[in-house]
Amino acid sequence: MIVKLRAQDEVAGAGSNRLGLIFDVPVDLAAHDHPPLVMLVVVGIVGRAWWMQDDKGLDVVAEQQLLGIRLVGGVAGEDLVQSRMQFASVQDRYLNGHGDLPSGRIVLADNLVVLVETPADSVDLIYVDPPFNTGRRQTLSRMRTVRDAAGDRIGFQGQRYRSIPLGSTSFVDVHDDYLSFLEPRLREFHRVLQRSGSLYLHVDPREVHYCKVLLDSIFGRSCFLNEVIWAYDYGGRPKRRWPPKHDNILVYVKDPRCYYFDPEAAERVPYLAPALVGAEKALRGKRLNDVWWHTIVPTAGKERTGYPTQKPLGILRRIVRTSSPPGGLVADYFAGSGTTGVAAHEAGRRFLLVDESAAALQVMRRRFGGVEGVVFS
Repeated sequence: MIVKLRAQDEVAGAGSNRLGLIFDVPVDLAAHDHPPLVMLVVVGIVGRAWWMQDDKGLDVVAEQQLLGIRLVGGVAGEDLVQSRMQFASVQDRYLNGHGDLPSGRIVLADNLVVLVETPADSVDLIYVDPPFNTGRRQTLSRMRTVRDAAGDRIGFQGQRYRSIPLGSTSFVDVHDDYLSFLEPRLREFHRVLQRSGSLYLHVDPREVHYCKVLLDSIFGRSCFLNEVIWAYDYGGRPKRRWPPKHDNILVYVKDPRCYYFDPEAAERVPYLAPALVGAEKALRGKRLNDVWWHTIVPTAGKERTGYPTQKPLGILRRIVRTSSPPGGLVADYFAGSGTTGVAAHEAGRRFLLVDESAAALQVMRRRFGGVEGVVFS
């Protein structure tokens, strides 16, 4: 069966050129549980970016499958923040539209206050790595090693080294009611996202199931896109259970019928069995799937900033480049070491980083010092 569809620009003003497009779309009725009662075609031209309807570019659904975003009663962010509390005006912070936004803005503040003052539908991508609620103090100790025959460490080829402590950074990762802490912020994330926007919520296996249920109630189950597993191989290996070696990243879109996603913007990865796919495909590699094998930030690498929960730049590059349009606004409201901003700046996106920790701000000042267009507030 071939369905001929004509899409015409209905919003063009008088005297402007109208856009007419015709698609010949093959529809396999057997591929659907119900006959397609409604043919929904959204055609948008946004620079050179594609606004995805589904993985084929057209959304062909049954009428009863058209699910709107479902919101349930709860506490919104503005209910927890004193009325008219200002951290400056929205206009001064260049968040009302993207035109005058500097390449990046870094704010020392409670993220809920910033969110309440942010206009709706203004952010293209939100990535957040909130505290994991581990119930313990998160500490990163920095040290240097020097060769010493009586040292406390054994290194390459049996050489002994002595450790010299250089200092440490830490914070207490405890919330009496983790979901009550997250909920008003998640509701504000939904409000400030553009219709085509996405949220990446980075948590761990202990909290991810509760966060998934909460996000379903705020965004709607139909807006769940993926659970990305970041797998790594570092740290201790307990013998009484399988060693936990992954984090969970929940991906939600504001509108499942119109969201930005460009999988080709991410790097390709090698096939596990290249001999089975042929030389040409093996050389090209394959697109990423929802399991990302990626090392942690190397303890002695140049990327390391000294912040306890710093995430690898490689992970944020994938997220920013695939889920935000060129020139768009990327926000991280638990900014920590500022890695999201680095990934956004590299990719030609603007960014907003928010953290209430003076230690985090100090790290970001070092990291973005001298970068043109980055403003601290």
